[in-house]
Amino acid sequence: MNRTIFRLSAQAVAGRRRGLVLLLIPVALLVLAVVIRLLTEGDVGVDATVGLGFSLALPLVSLLAATAVLGPEVDDGSIVYLLAKPVSRHVIAVSKFAAAWLTTMLLGAVPLAVAPFVLDASDPARAVALGVGGAVAGTAYTALFLGLAALTRHAVVVGLLYTLFWEGVLGSVLTGVRWLSVGAWGHQVAHALSSAVSDLRISSGYAVVAAVVVTVGTVWFTGDRLRSFTLRGDE
Repeated sequence: MNRTIFRLSAQAVAGRRRGLVLLLIPVALLVLAVVIRLLTEGDVGVDATVGLGFSLALPLVSLLAATAVLGPEVDDGSIVYLLAKPVSRHVIAVSKFAAAWLTTMLLGAVPLAVAPFVLDASDPARAVALGVGGAVAGTAYTALFLGLAALTRHAVVVGLLYTLFWEGVLGSVLTGVRWLSVGAWGHQVAHALSSAVSDLRISSGYAVVAAVVVTVGTVWFTGDRLRSFTLRGDE
């Protein structure tokens, strides 16, 4: 990983207007948890809040973070100056992934652990399990959306459609979709760590392996895409 590229990528996430939106998403999730806690008793609303976190809040944070570290450079053409440096394209991809991943962990996975703790402080093990599951799903989401940003200038639009329809609508209606749902993988990992988390009836081992394959595969694809970008010069 290149520290300079990592630092510049982290600044790109924090220094743009989308940084405010990034903050609003976890804040909205936590405010929802507080409101539910004040209006109800016990652990009412935990499953709904967790489902919302895995299928909407977490992927949105990952999408905004991943597209922030790469998308604007492709749009304005400044990516060619970065690619002109004697740095491996895969090192660039890993550095940008690391910056987006850190943002996703702080603003996506951590709130996903805090929200259920707010709703029911009597079960901290569940909160930790959901945080770990959020980290697994957030890692795969970040890599997936980074690869999408390297593939198309319309990554935000495509990513939103994926999040809303595949992870949201279809993921909640069609059971088979869960085997190909990043959010479901993270949710199942959380269930493997705490029985208090609902079981989605998919293998936790499969969930971990699938998340690793998607992460490694799409980060590698991003580096390969950056290499071909300089050869074609068509963006």
